[in-house]
Amino acid sequence: MKIALLGYGKMGKEIELVASSRNHTIVSKIDKNFKEGDLNLADIAIDFSSPDAALSNIIMALNINIPVVSGTTGWLKDFNMVESASKKNNVGFLYSSNFSIAVNIFLELNRSLAKLLEKHNEYSIELNETHHDQKIDAPSGTAISIANDIISNSRYEKWSLNVNEKNSLHINSIRKGNIIGIHEVNYKSSGDQIKISHESFSRSNYAIGALIASEWLIGKKGIYSMSDVLNINKK
Repeated sequence: MKIALLGYGKMGKEIELVASSRNHTIVSKIDKNFKEGDLNLADIAIDFSSPDAALSNIIMALNINIPVVSGTTGWLKDFNMVESASKKNNVGFLYSSNFSIAVNIFLELNRSLAKLLEKHNEYSIELNETHHDQKIDAPSGTAISIANDIISNSRYEKWSLNVNEKNSLHINSIRKGNIIGIHEVNYKSSGDQIKISHESFSRSNYAIGALIASEWLIGKKGIYSMSDVLNINKK
């Protein structure tokens, strides 16, 4: 598989390293400060750029019929534009806020817990996420995915970073040190609690997941997520 890297930061470099071990070739690297190789030679593009660059990067690739796997967060208000470009060019697009296999299983566990506890208002829900101090967006895309799944199956109407906002699920976002990523959800009553958490120790798990998603997307048309790759039932 010939891969174009849209964004060549920490994740782009990690994908490059893991790709070679899976017998894939990097044919193009595009970052805000440089371009290397030829995007037109790529079988697929993997986008881990920045919120301000993601939309133009993705549409650029889709418009020359190159499918895209994207893990960049912070740009989803323009998701409909990517859907339109994917449909117009009849080319596949896959987005995930987190490509870790274990995180996506964690998300499914959380969906199940939220549904099971939907009618039990004695349980309050706490959502915490911690990342390194260079991460730009807060809350993380994964935390937003977790929150939206809870909101769909609870009394909460929206999520907020403000702990005192009425009818909102509070997301506690912490930025410190070199922490790759920790997400924790706590369903708590006065008598007991259920706590689930996931912690990443390396970016390699994200890179492996992004490459698995890329291998899966080749030859497909339409819009997909990691739930499709892993055959996770979201109903």
